[in-house]
Amino acid sequence: MKIVINDHRKIFAVQEEFSALFPYLKIIFHARPGKKGAAPSKKIVSTSSKTLGECRLQHNKGTVTVSPEMTVADLEQHFSDIFGLYASIYRQSGKAWLETSATDSWTLAQQNQMGEELSKGKNVEE
Repeated sequence: MKIVINDHRKIFAVQEEFSALFPYLKIIFHARPGKKGAAPSKKIVSTSSKTLGECRLQHNKGTVTVSPEMTVADLEQHFSDIFGLYASIYRQSGKAWLETSATDSWTLAQQNQMGEELSKGKNVEE
């Protein structure tokens, strides 16, 4: 899947595209840092109607190719390095959403499968 990135895209559109392929994962974007080169903000953009341009200082446009074999770390790094977007992937666990930072070496397919198992009540351990 290719996700188009430009300043006019709405956050919710990117989130919907991502969730269509990985229904037990969601992508969250963080507010842009105060200036170029600054550390990423920990503040989550809670208004999904904002545009990607409002969340970044680096305004490259292009596409992100997302595949099930890609790791969470690789995807997050790609968003950051190429597009100046700070993203986090969350996995569904029942009714809760858990950040995948402890398992960011897992592929998106593994994360999605674990989310499905946790959400359907299977007894699994990480």
